[in-house]
Amino acid sequence: MKVLFCGGTRFVGKALVSRLLSKGHEIYVFTRGNLPVPQNITHLKGDRSNDEDLKKLSNHSFDLIVDSSGRKLEDTQRLLKFSSIPLFRFIYISSAGVYDNKQLFPVSEDSPIDLESRHIGKAKTESWLMAEGIPFTSFRPTYIYGPGNYNSIEKWFFDRIVHGRPIPVPLDGQTITQLGHVSDLAEAISKSLETDKAINQIYNCSGCKAVTFKGLIETAILATGNKITDFNLRSFDPSKLDPKARKLFPLRLTNFFTDTSKIKKDLTWEPKFDLLEGLIDSYKNDYLLANHELVDFNSDDLLYD
Repeated sequence: MKVLFCGGTRFVGKALVSRLLSKGHEIYVFTRGNLPVPQNITHLKGDRSNDEDLKKLSNHSFDLIVDSSGRKLEDTQRLLKFSSIPLFRFIYISSAGVYDNKQLFPVSEDSPIDLESRHIGKAKTESWLMAEGIPFTSFRPTYIYGPGNYNSIEKWFFDRIVHGRPIPVPLDGQTITQLGHVSDLAEAISKSLETDKAINQIYNCSGCKAVTFKGLIETAILATGNKITDFNLRSFDPSKLDPKARKLFPLRLTNFFTDTSKIKKDLTWEPKFDLLEGLIDSYKNDYLLANHELVDFNSDDLLYD
């Protein structure tokens, strides 16, 4: 297939590009060119907010379009205006952050949407694709982690572990969260192309199990080869913080756990990474290979004020 990626040079897009290349697909990426593009794919340089740049897509007919960078409905509408509707399918990377936090877990794909969510544009895009009759498959991951992660999730914990710092944890650390490895997400998207069951479907996609904040921190400690008993988990009161803000602590401060039974059934998909294996992968194949600037831990003190 002739495949267009909006994005495709970092994290989720990069992992999926690699998978589809290995299957013999012809890959095009539309990006601003801030990151290098592999020589065996075609780079259409441009900014999706610029109509003149998007006109470059009009010279092509794509079987598959993968949008990993769209955030608002207008982003997708403008993209498809110039690229035209793909002949096979449109793949959209959404987010489990669209769900309303009703404290009923795990959250399924038909759970209520949070109209105030910063990801609401993604939910609107899904609804529009459905209403327009555009064949699509959308994926709603929780927290994605793994090599190439540009969001400070596992790095936030590794920084404190490596430097022997106290590790902040909200209250008693029993808030539940859920992580999914980027390689597993890429594999799920790839498998969705193999079955008509995935047409016009929305899928939660993450690790099978939830984990408490305390459990996540302890697993991250083990992933670095250290002992849990050598570290101090320091409790803080999150009541004064925005539950969804991740400036001082990298995860939302409320329970966040989705039901992944639908994607397992439809795609016969199972994540290959458990949390410990995934964090070891991140630590060895990303964190240890990066050039880390001096980490400023002064923000940790703000949590205890």
